[in-house]
Amino acid sequence: AKLEGRVAVLVDDGIATGLTARAAARAVSRHSPREVVVAVPVAPPETVREFAAEGLRLETLETPSPFGAVGRFYLDFRQVEDDEVKAVLRRHGNG
Repeated sequence: AKLEGRVAVLVDDGIATGLTARAAARAVSRHSPREVVVAVPVAPPETVREFAAEGLRLETLETPSPFGAVGRFYLDFRQVEDDEVKAVLRRHGNG
């Protein structure tokens, strides 16, 4: 997909250190989007500050402290299988 001039939204189930999400945001930025937004339901406050310090946009619903691990904020934190993702994308016309 061409990202130039578009808003790129990267979504994850949560961020702990943010290293992978920051690397992904930088990689997407090389394709000249208008904006890159990383969206997660939960991230630790220090990670949110690190994103801001690097000029990266991070949208999160909760920033609990102490944080622990992403999985503790879910009742069901099982791995989502590729086939499940493909089915959702097909159902919504993006796959």
